[in-house]
Amino acid sequence: MKEEKTQFALAGDHKAFWLPGDYDTQEYSTVTSNLSEVRGKMKAAVTPNASQTTFSPTGLQTPLMMKSKDGLYINIHEAALINYSLMSLNLDDKNMVLESWLTPDAIGDKGYMQAPCLSPWRTIIVSDKAGDILTSKLTYNLNEPTKFKDVSWIKPTKYVGVWWEMITGKSTWAYNDLTSVQLGVTDYAKTKPNGKHAANTAHVKEYIDFAAKNGLDAVLVEGWNVGWEDWFGKTKDYVFDFVTPYPDFDVKELHRYAASKGIKMIMHHETSSSVRNYERHLDTAYKFMKANGYDAVKSGYVGNMIPRGEHHYGQWLNNHYLYAIQKAAEYKIMVNAHEAVRPTGLARTYPNLIGNESARGTEYEAFGGNNADHTTILPFTRLIGGPMDYTPGIFETKVSVYNPENTSFVHSTLARQLALYVTMYSPLQMAADLPETYNKYMDAFQFIKDVAVDWDDTKVLEAEPGDYITFARKAKGKNNWFVGRTNDEVARTSKIDFSFLDPGKKYTATIYGDAKDAHYEKNPKAYTIRKMEVTNKTKLTQYCAPGGGYAISIIAK
Repeated sequence: MKEEKTQFALAGDHKAFWLPGDYDTQEYSTVTSNLSEVRGKMKAAVTPNASQTTFSPTGLQTPLMMKSKDGLYINIHEAALINYSLMSLNLDDKNMVLESWLTPDAIGDKGYMQAPCLSPWRTIIVSDKAGDILTSKLTYNLNEPTKFKDVSWIKPTKYVGVWWEMITGKSTWAYNDLTSVQLGVTDYAKTKPNGKHAANTAHVKEYIDFAAKNGLDAVLVEGWNVGWEDWFGKTKDYVFDFVTPYPDFDVKELHRYAASKGIKMIMHHETSSSVRNYERHLDTAYKFMKANGYDAVKSGYVGNMIPRGEHHYGQWLNNHYLYAIQKAAEYKIMVNAHEAVRPTGLARTYPNLIGNESARGTEYEAFGGNNADHTTILPFTRLIGGPMDYTPGIFETKVSVYNPENTSFVHSTLARQLALYVTMYSPLQMAADLPETYNKYMDAFQFIKDVAVDWDDTKVLEAEPGDYITFARKAKGKNNWFVGRTNDEVARTSKIDFSFLDPGKKYTATIYGDAKDAHYEKNPKAYTIRKMEVTNKTKLTQYCAPGGGYAISIIAK
């Protein structure tokens, strides 16, 4: 297949929320501008990434969210991306026409098809209400129903992890400071530990203890396996084997200890984009997981692809991501894929795809920061295709507290970090900060303990892309509701009513809000907590600070 020429002819120069079109990354900040301004803003929008390949000065990613001058909200994406190349959009900015632009393979071909075959759906969601875009099930419903007869092994999960301390630079993934290692050759027992390796048995037990004490489900550990010393930037083929732990990480003891506390462990498989190597090891790695009590894996695809010249979103790689999910299902393993292709509703067919990254997540708060409006846009863009492992819950917003050499800060108030558990849908939610930090703010952490991660109902109470979103969601199987509000850099007042609650019933609402002097830059930890009785007739006015928001737990009496 040489090309696909699907066109979307637009009625005007719409306001757009866009990312630069790229064959290898979605981890850019969203630019808000008219379509006619894309060309002039493109160069500044293409910020550095571990792997990136832009293709046009007017190339755009999907989901593309737009708003017309007369107030129509328009969303363009695709559904059921199977055995096909990912679609980007190329903008003809003279005629305001978007044309499909497929990701090529290493020799420039866009795909190989054998009849009979199906191409993905091209989706357009249109409404005069922003909230209708957020609640549309079109993308999911264009995917096939689940392939699994039994889904009882797929469980919503709230977890902590040995992760943020490495992201901030406080700790390391690598066991030592060597710059070159070889699996099966380097004798790690004879190397000098760097003293900053986080994935050690004693330290991981501290995370397990914290999870058990606070009613969380699981602990993720990154950097447990050999090979991290020279994993990135070398295009190594045999980079990890996914089964050999570092000398200070006792797999069997941690399995025993976690099980004794009722805590699950989440495996980490960073592939360093050596996909051929990962597929060689996949069965062995999944068997190792099951033998040691792991039933969920976070996979990663950082860096340029091997086979060299392939792109993250080409047909070959899209088939690999699905193969890994299907193979995981054979072992009853849930998958949370990072740096993989952006989702197109496949979690309906393969619900063990419990999470994806596929956008600029919280980790970037330690790499210079995300724009304050970032989380007011992602539900209109990235989350249209499926859940995102955004890793919220950062309470210590100054990264320098963990690593004095890192001057980044989290562009959010603490109250908004709580709101993200409601506004950023995912049946897999991380409490991403360090246990010692949470222990200082247990009154606020109570919301993370209480909040559900799967839902029976969702209401959009307020929404305007780039400005604010307020969701109310009903906990699955319970009569409790949770409200979350994410706000941009402008101070605003949120006005909500509780008419979504059952008539005649009383509830206890706990409101975690921004203090009057809260500000995402100047005073992010200024929060207030108050309780009140509410019914379906209650109305509430709540202040939202710049970069702020609020979270409310509404528990039935």
